[in-house]
Amino acid sequence: MTAGWGRARQNDIYGAGVHGRKPVVPADFAGLERRARTVMSARAWAYIAGGAGEGRTMTANREALDRWAIVPRVLRDVSQRSLEVDLFGTRLPAPILFAPVGAGGLAHPDADVHIGHAAAELGVPYIFSNQGSAPMERVAAEMDAVRPGAPRWFQLYWSVDDDLVDSLVHRAETSGAQAVVVTLDTTMLGWRPQDLALGSLPFARAEGIAQYTSDPRFAEIVAERTRAAADSTERQEISVGAIKTLFAIARNTPGALLRNLIRPEPRVGVQTFLDIYSRPSLGWAEIASLRDKTSLPIVLKGILHPDDARAAVDAGIDGIVVSNHGGRQIDGEISSVDALADVADAVDGRATVLVDSGIYTGADVFKALALGADAVCIGRPHMYGLALAGADGARDAVANIIAELDLTLGLSGHTSVSELDRDALKQIR
Repeated sequence: MTAGWGRARQNDIYGAGVHGRKPVVPADFAGLERRARTVMSARAWAYIAGGAGEGRTMTANREALDRWAIVPRVLRDVSQRSLEVDLFGTRLPAPILFAPVGAGGLAHPDADVHIGHAAAELGVPYIFSNQGSAPMERVAAEMDAVRPGAPRWFQLYWSVDDDLVDSLVHRAETSGAQAVVVTLDTTMLGWRPQDLALGSLPFARAEGIAQYTSDPRFAEIVAERTRAAADSTERQEISVGAIKTLFAIARNTPGALLRNLIRPEPRVGVQTFLDIYSRPSLGWAEIASLRDKTSLPIVLKGILHPDDARAAVDAGIDGIVVSNHGGRQIDGEISSVDALADVADAVDGRATVLVDSGIYTGADVFKALALGADAVCIGRPHMYGLALAGADGARDAVANIIAELDLTLGLSGHTSVSELDRDALKQIR
């Protein structure tokens, strides 16, 4: 056990303050969000900070946390504390994961490589985004350079092409992934007014499709479609916007810019991605078939109803992420924290339970763990840190959360996150 996280982080910041240096990454989420907005483009801000519809689900995520209050206990020896947890046989220094965020390149070039670096420095997992801005192999290599065998998982969007699913899972295994996280709640994009107001879909500019453009099966599909497109007489509208988009696609596709501008494959690749990346008909039969594709633990992300949680456990699923996709899919949806307790009760220890969406601070993590989560996935905070300072910013944003969790644990009279249950909280409204 160690008492290091909170005090060490405070010492780093206060020590720098002696020399007049203030942290680039603010220690509070509101400040972090404000500062990140000043350096992010309008398109990046809309995609990463925006939510579905009128933003009611994002608001609900925060209000749900505010309905629970921490009730400290005193006169306990909390000089030694442990944040360690075991997830699928891996001992982690803290119950925190870097959540997958698509099209991270909007916030910082080679976003996924920097996020992987940050996660490896902290020793906690990064869930590789299926809609990443760098191939998983590059991210894995960067993580191993920082910390050999650094923990990493892989997020899977189930394509309409089963061979592509097989290829992505195989690559994840080869890249050292320790679990496959199937995202269930994005079989189609939600109604996102911030993106719609700008007419901005990152994937249409080949932003966030690096897992695909680096995949051999995807290349086969694109080649087949390119041959078919050569026989088409359909005329494309020419505009200044279309030319700018063409240049963006050429820049974001592997290969030389000039060659990508001339050849049709990059443009066909974008349309192919949009056509096949997700399967609206996804059902339990496909999930069951994943057992034939991999021996890795299978985690289902996007479960909010206890009956779905029970069905997942009955199907032999290893883990669940209670998630509403950060409020980005359905307006007026139940908050993840409101769903968490019922899902945890339904699972009853038979599977690992994680949670995300609206969890921005160490105190938030404390509450989520007390309500039944085994670990928490952090999304927007690390993206805002990334926008401010690359890998160092992503690391510091999450290090601040871990540090606050450590201090909150001790100040509330606890010595281990494994002790936390609902007795540590009181519902106040």
